[in-house]
Amino acid sequence: MPPAKDLYDVLGVARDASADDIRKAYRALAREHHPDVNADPEAEERFKEVAGAYEILSDPQKRARYDAFGASGPQGQPFTDIQDIFDMFFGGGGGRRRSGPRGRSHRGEDLRIATQLTFYEGVFGVRRDLNLERLAVCERCMGNGAEPGTAPSTCGTCGGSGQVEQLRRSVFGTLMTAAPCTTCEGTGQQITDRCSSCNGRGRKQKPGTVTVDIPAGVSDGMELRVGGGGNAGASSGPPGDLYVVLRVEPSETFERRGQDLLTVLDISVTQATLGAELEVEGLDEPEHVKIEPGTESGTVIKVKGRGVPNLNRRGRGDIFITLHVVTPRDLSRDERKLYQQLAELRGEDGKRQGARADLRRPGFR
Repeated sequence: MPPAKDLYDVLGVARDASADDIRKAYRALAREHHPDVNADPEAEERFKEVAGAYEILSDPQKRARYDAFGASGPQGQPFTDIQDIFDMFFGGGGGRRRSGPRGRSHRGEDLRIATQLTFYEGVFGVRRDLNLERLAVCERCMGNGAEPGTAPSTCGTCGGSGQVEQLRRSVFGTLMTAAPCTTCEGTGQQITDRCSSCNGRGRKQKPGTVTVDIPAGVSDGMELRVGGGGNAGASSGPPGDLYVVLRVEPSETFERRGQDLLTVLDISVTQATLGAELEVEGLDEPEHVKIEPGTESGTVIKVKGRGVPNLNRRGRGDIFITLHVVTPRDLSRDERKLYQQLAELRGEDGKRQGARADLRRPGFR
């Protein structure tokens, strides 16, 4: 085949023509060859060439690219059709002519599903099998939508391009626009004998199971993406993704803040006064906490590196234990007697006159 026409020759202008010259030439040729005013059967094709040439040469960047390549495509291969030039500039195959129907594959839709986790499953991770229904490639037609023994044909409306071009008039002149073909739904192919299993869709709803490895350290509301876990693509397109929304139950013992855990430990007055070593609940195993003598209520003890694992990296958060000194209420007679003796020894029995609060202590103003 002869090489494609030079775009400057299509408009009848010199290669060094100004933008104004190109615009004038386009308007004159568009009026001459517009199908509404020219009944010549070849006028419409000529008009398309003129409109396409102007769309490239009127854009400084596209014009510079065309001037750089000249009469060859980006790989040095000569253009054999003016459509090849348009494809190079508007995403139709890098300047190389395509053979056969220009079918359009479509990526499958993404799906979203929620799964419930216990507090400890969120902390340490878990493998979970998720049951869901999604569109899968039809096993009878293998995704092409045609009954076995037949094959899709080129769409008669769009000629296999998947798009229908339309001419529109505006204040800027006549514009050429493209819209998806409604006959073939943008695939470029028509199916005469539809698959009896999927009715020509190439996909069928099918129950399935997806195994998801949930990492340690996830929190409530997080989403995990499972690549390719969504619906199968149409016309051999790639599958969509599956997004797993994590619902993590709260703990009855711990309050989580990021990767740190907060908890409250009740201790008695004597433990706070004399000190003690206590065993408290932890994540992996019980934690041993040392209470220093004279500990006040509200004191916080940090257990380093025993909190929630950091998501997708090494290390763990901490556990912060707030000590709460519990004042005894229902004292026995012997217990009350001992407390009274202690109060007398410390001069805190309330019988001494002139006792004053120490205003220097924190919390007093």
